[in-house]
Amino acid sequence: MQAWAAETAEHAAKGTEAFYATAEFWVAVGLVLILAAVGRTAFRVIALALDDRAEKIKNQIDEASRLAEEAKQLLASYERKKHDATAEAEAIIEHARQEADRLAERTAEDLERALKRREQMAMDRIAQAEVSAIADVRNQAVDVAMQAARQLLTEQVKGKSADALIGAAIKELPEKLH
Repeated sequence: MQAWAAETAEHAAKGTEAFYATAEFWVAVGLVLILAAVGRTAFRVIALALDDRAEKIKNQIDEASRLAEEAKQLLASYERKKHDATAEAEAIIEHARQEADRLAERTAEDLERALKRREQMAMDRIAQAEVSAIADVRNQAVDVAMQAARQLLTEQVKGKSADALIGAAIKELPEKLH
């Protein structure tokens, strides 16, 4: 303290004040203190704002990473679904082809059976027509034979032989009817 008092006395003798006794010095000191306090507060505010901004950016990057991962998973899921759908469509097409082939074979078999059935029906009709024609020919042959026999009998059998034949025919009639 003596040094301070000696310095103050020395400056008083010269007519000058000590640098620390001047108003400018104390204004400068106050300015430095205010700037230090404001700077410290501003530094904290700026640091806090930068930390908040860094945290927001980090959160956005994390969110973007998470969304990118979800997008990759969705893409993989859709690719699997597409692959499965393609495989299913191919299976359906193959099944449809097999079904069409089976249906074509069945249709061909049905057509073959229908043709055979119609052929058999035609053969049956021909056989029936043949039987009918043979029966008609026999009936006509019988009619012709009976007419010829009647004519022959009427021309050649007369009198007692005709009566004997008629009597024999009448006797045989009950046996032939039953």
